[in-house]
Amino acid sequence: MSSANLQLIDHTLHFHFEAGTSRGVLTKKKSYYVRIQSGGKFGIGEAGPLAGLSPDYQEDCLPAYQQTLQVLGSIPKEKAGISAYIHQIPFHQPALRFAVESALLDLFAPNPGQYFDNSFSRGETNIPINGLIWMGKPDFMAAQIEQKLKEGYSCLKLKIGALDFDTEVGLLANLRKRFAAKDLTLRVDANGAFRPEEAISKLVKLAQYDLHSIEQPIRAGQWEEMAHLCRQEIIPIALDEELIGQENPELVLDTIKPQFAIFKPSFLGGFEATRGWINACKERGIDWWITSALESNIGLQAISQFTAAFPVTMPQGLGTGQLYTNNFASGLGIEKGNICFDQTFGREIPFQDLSL
Repeated sequence: MSSANLQLIDHTLHFHFEAGTSRGVLTKKKSYYVRIQSGGKFGIGEAGPLAGLSPDYQEDCLPAYQQTLQVLGSIPKEKAGISAYIHQIPFHQPALRFAVESALLDLFAPNPGQYFDNSFSRGETNIPINGLIWMGKPDFMAAQIEQKLKEGYSCLKLKIGALDFDTEVGLLANLRKRFAAKDLTLRVDANGAFRPEEAISKLVKLAQYDLHSIEQPIRAGQWEEMAHLCRQEIIPIALDEELIGQENPELVLDTIKPQFAIFKPSFLGGFEATRGWINACKERGIDWWITSALESNIGLQAISQFTAAFPVTMPQGLGTGQLYTNNFASGLGIEKGNICFDQTFGREIPFQDLSL
């Protein structure tokens, strides 16, 4: 790569607990880090594809990622050239495109780890987020709820679809007995767990609890059925997995007409691609929020700073950096349901012992 050196490193992250979803239980995940060095500086970006979700997921992504990176030309000499450079990466490798875009933004940043220059990355403002409640036994979920409330969250998101439905409804009922909707916002994420033929009856039951929204009630790819659910307006529906692998935001949004859209930059192909979805939503009056996707603090830091580039008011779906036993240190922190950033810390420089 002429004047630049590029390195790809894999790293397995280990969860503090068994993280339950409707697609199974997670105890670890592998991320891949792109490190680009040029002119005495370097930038780092993270690719964290997930099984069953990311188009580029493989048990070991290193060979495919290395093959793609080897045929890229010389890195751009300035920030304006990032767009053309990342478009050399195939669309079916969105996590890698996100990683390379992040690494280049880091490389051209005024300070290490300052992917975007805004009030959040300067440590002046915070971003409201929802407290995520992972699936598990009822006692485990109840304990998470109490901890999040204690930490000052005013918006909770519960993963549903893996337990007995009545048990999940019971958790929501207990919360609503204690907190009105004006005092505690509740979101649920079904991860496509409902069958189309049962979805309406389940939405009707859930609607009793004044939910803000439900993410992906049925699995992605059933556009006609999803559009029908959105038209019923039983609970506002947010598209999530539905957006992955789609190159035409306008077609998806015009066909389904959701109430909300949720953007995971590492699944959509990076920040430029996410901006395309945001613009399409704005033109159609569709609200949205941004969510991280189990990235380490490296990816999370970049996504958080990108999110702050927009005038967000509703809670976002950003991680807290507390999932893993072996996460990288960063300037990210949590204060009363808000993610904050200490720009004086910047971020830890991982893999610095590796020669380039």
